[in-house]
Amino acid sequence: MKTSAHLIISGKVQGVWFRASTKQKAEQLGIAGWVKNTDNGRVEALIEGDEKQIQDMIKWCHQGPPLSRVKKVEVKNIDSTNGFNGFEIKY
Repeated sequence: MKTSAHLIISGKVQGVWFRASTKQKAEQLGIAGWVKNTDNGRVEALIEGDEKQIQDMIKWCHQGPPLSRVKKVEVKNIDSTNGFNGFEIKY
């Protein structure tokens, strides 16, 4: 059964390949959705997959790519939309 989560990642997460790494990890896990930078220096993502995929992605977001320094990951579980084809970086 598909589930979705909305994530807000805080810390040193912009300018460190966070979005590109998130896309790569999401595709590796088979997750659909999107990721983008926010105006206030955070990264926002909407991810959709099965429960294990979502948990694995959230766990990865707590670490992020090598140059990032994640301080906080806010997770809000939401109803699945099934409206995604793949994973994209939003600008």
